[in-house]
Amino acid sequence: MELDSPNLPQAPPLIEMQGVAVGSILDLAQITLEDVNWTVNPGEFWVVAGMHASGKTDLMWMTAGIMPPQDGTYRLFGHEMPMYSEEQLAERLRLGLVFENGQLLRHLNVQENIALPLRYHRHVEWTEAEKRVNAMLEKTELLPLADAMSGTLPRNWQKRAGLARALMLEPELLLLDHPLSGLDLRHLHWWLNFLRSWHSGQTPEHPRTLIITVQDLRPWRDMNCHFALLKKKKFIPLGHRPKFAGHEEPLIKELLAEGLQ
Repeated sequence: MELDSPNLPQAPPLIEMQGVAVGSILDLAQITLEDVNWTVNPGEFWVVAGMHASGKTDLMWMTAGIMPPQDGTYRLFGHEMPMYSEEQLAERLRLGLVFENGQLLRHLNVQENIALPLRYHRHVEWTEAEKRVNAMLEKTELLPLADAMSGTLPRNWQKRAGLARALMLEPELLLLDHPLSGLDLRHLHWWLNFLRSWHSGQTPEHPRTLIITVQDLRPWRDMNCHFALLKKKKFIPLGHRPKFAGHEEPLIKELLAEGLQ
């Protein structure tokens, strides 16, 4: 599978990290990644791969602004991170994050969970929000589950509902933490096709940038993406669509052999 990106005009980077240290989501004082130097430009598709406990989730949460960098400089959309002020909310909402397990609110049904960004951040009245939410439910094939309580959903559908919620504000930068983990084959293929379609639907005026973390490189190795590895607390860029066959990095062989979680 190959992802074809349109030729995009030169624009400032969305993400610029220089010498960044990333703390653990469990304990910020515990550094999981050191000296991260990373630039992400509009319209790019990044696959960040690493073994279990290599810091993938920590990196996604820090990139999303949930926790601050522990050292170095991180600029998102040109703004120094973290940015928590109310005045910077509009900039923060240009980024969407899909958690590994969906992170749905169990006391709300699927429709209500997906409506949250519109209701909470945009203050959209329910009559208008319902139309837009139902369109997203249909797009993600969740419409039959709209009234189901989130806590009763199988993991396959919880993850998909988390994706639908993240897309409601039409982010230009979308982060996905382990989107394929725990999926059966039918859902796995749906995600691959959906993400490819979402990214390729960008235009020069509205580029869509995608960053995902993975523990298995096999579904992504033939895609036209930028790749990076996390190994021994280091962020190692591999370049744009590198040749994995015969690569000198032994971790790549392990990630190509890993079974889907």
